[in-house]
Amino acid sequence: NASEGSVVVLHACAHNPTGMDPTPEQWESICQLMIDRKLIPLFDSAYQGFADGDLDVDAGAIRLFARRMPELFVCQSFSKNLGLYGERLGCMHVMCADQETAGGGVSPGEAPPPPPYSNPPQDPAGPSPLVMFGPRGAPPPDEEAS
Repeated sequence: NASEGSVVVLHACAHNPTGMDPTPEQWESICQLMIDRKLIPLFDSAYQGFADGDLDVDAGAIRLFARRMPELFVCQSFSKNLGLYGERLGCMHVMCADQETAGGGVSPGEAPPPPPYSNPPQDPAGPSPLVMFGPRGAPPPDEEAS
């Protein structure tokens, strides 16, 4: 019953809490439904690399929607797949239909401060390079995820 222009939250992979992900064919159907109803996807991608063990496969739904839809949002967390619980390490990607729409975005300096959390953030800058690159340097990301 969502009206045109509504934002719909989707889990990109490793659906929480069920762990059951749509098949590629089901993602195609979901994408077409959202196109037909003029809905805007917002992907929650907190477990990339955990569902299939492959970062590229786990990004499949996001890539499908990015190819077929003019606008979408992706909230990507690295706290879980880098083992940095409590670090609040992530980003938000915004894909806009055109330059005019993109110009209306909010820069990080203009965004309101986040609300307090029950588990306060720690300093992600400290352990992040060691977790991501280790003493040997940067391994291929998909090798680390599997």
